[in-house]
Amino acid sequence: MNAFLHSATAYQFFKVAVIGAGNVGRTLAQRIIEKNVADVVLLDIVPGLPQGIALDLMSARGIEGQDSQIVGTNNYEDTADANIVVITAGLARRPGMSRDDLLAINAKIVAEAAEKALKYSPDAIFLVITNPLDVMTYLTWKVTGLPSQRVMGMAGILDSSRLQLFIAMQLGVCSADISTMVLGGHGDLMLPLPRYCTVRGVPITELLDTSTIDQLVERTRNGGAEIVKLLQTGGAYYAPSSSACVMIAAILRNQSRLLPAATYLQGEYGLEDVFLGVPCRLGCHGVESILEVSLTESEKEALHISAQSVRKNVELAIASLG
Repeated sequence: MNAFLHSATAYQFFKVAVIGAGNVGRTLAQRIIEKNVADVVLLDIVPGLPQGIALDLMSARGIEGQDSQIVGTNNYEDTADANIVVITAGLARRPGMSRDDLLAINAKIVAEAAEKALKYSPDAIFLVITNPLDVMTYLTWKVTGLPSQRVMGMAGILDSSRLQLFIAMQLGVCSADISTMVLGGHGDLMLPLPRYCTVRGVPITELLDTSTIDQLVERTRNGGAEIVKLLQTGGAYYAPSSSACVMIAAILRNQSRLLPAATYLQGEYGLEDVFLGVPCRLGCHGVESILEVSLTESEKEALHISAQSVRKNVELAIASLG
């Protein structure tokens, strides 16, 4: 009996610190613990908010059959020794706002969060969700001074999932049978690649006409804005949290999954010194390799235009910090 108790006590989960208890942060925390991916520390500056969310989620522990724990806090010290730090803190989009409209406000929030979290978890991998995502990921990398493979942004999985949904709706097939690929920045200049999108291996270019595909691509680019307009009080959070949870599981379980993420490019795709959405292999060290897919000249040009937009906003974000 004593040996059993000792072994049970010795078993420990990984630890994920989620910075920001808004809709994305609290839903991500729920995803992580209900899937038993890791223990979670949910941090927010609002007194009582993360504590209340944590208590509510823990009250469902027996019902959901989860073993993971969650703690709510307003103190960065409680996030110490996290394996992964997720930054969701920041202002959410409202109707009529672009992701770039959030630039100056969220730059200050993200920079402060990254610095404080790094102090207590110097060995952590950082995952950024705050918009404008590619810019905030670059800012996090600059502020922390971490190796680029330990800093990444969640976007590619979300954008690819939206395209996956729209194709499934159009064809009347199961979403799980569809594979999609979206590159570039998380915004209006993202680059969906229809010729790399398939239904059980069959390219959608053989199943849909060009006009229909163009409509699906455009809806994907504006998928976030469509949700913001419908909700009227904020942005998407269910799909973003699911996307981040997939990335976290791939890292903590060392799954070596090929997933799209905003990662630092140093010559790949002919781009330098920019975080941009591309397919990469995620494992216990973070971004372990980057896959360069073949692009046409027009696709390459579109990707570079997306990168130029991200670079411009990075400069504005850094300038806003003084």
